[in-house]
Amino acid sequence: MKDAVVIIPTYNEIENIEAIIIAVFAQDKAFDVLVVDDNSPDLTAEKVESLQKEFPDRLFLLKRKTKTGLGTAYIDGFKWCLAKDYAYIFEMDADFSHNPDDLVKLYKACATDGADVAIGSRYITGVNVVNWPMNRILLSYFASKYVRFITQMDIQDTTAGFVCYKNKVLQTIDLDAIKFVGYAFQIEMKFKAHLKGFNIVEIPVIFTDRAKGKSKMSSGIISEAIFGVINMKFKSLFGK
Repeated sequence: MKDAVVIIPTYNEIENIEAIIIAVFAQDKAFDVLVVDDNSPDLTAEKVESLQKEFPDRLFLLKRKTKTGLGTAYIDGFKWCLAKDYAYIFEMDADFSHNPDDLVKLYKACATDGADVAIGSRYITGVNVVNWPMNRILLSYFASKYVRFITQMDIQDTTAGFVCYKNKVLQTIDLDAIKFVGYAFQIEMKFKAHLKGFNIVEIPVIFTDRAKGKSKMSSGIISEAIFGVINMKFKSLFGK
């Protein structure tokens, strides 16, 4: 079994992709990287391909034909990583909102301390967010509170996208049954792991808003998260 791989989904991340890959590879702990690119018109995938010459055994690229959502990108990435038999599979953004230096903390939580899922949490020790406007901080913070109330998960940062999963978690969850495609995908994955009884822990991290490139957040993504969570919880009560 291979050890650890970081999945980085991309769409128009040419300004960030080289730097984030190099930052991951600079860690004292060795991580492989899988970039899942949704046919970025800014040639993000081509940049990754050029870097593969430098990191042929550690950097991998999964090219998708169209942009079909964060959730489907991660599902395709998860399936690729499971087929390669990685023990620890990470989610991380390309834009440095997640600090690569925190990868080792999430890895240790799962590999050494017994967690099945380790979440890089913005809210476990207050509100650790840098450079977000107040309205977005409040939206994210209270969205996590809302999700926690509806689902009854003991997780402060339910919408976090910086996560380490043990292989067995992703093997156990029916990935083809995951419904959400936007940021609510993050909620659904945690909820499925919660229902399966896996040990989920939160590790405090500082989230820093992107300095380069454009955010992919939209009103449709927010609506999916708010209204979809009720439906998700309702179906779980009836074993669906």
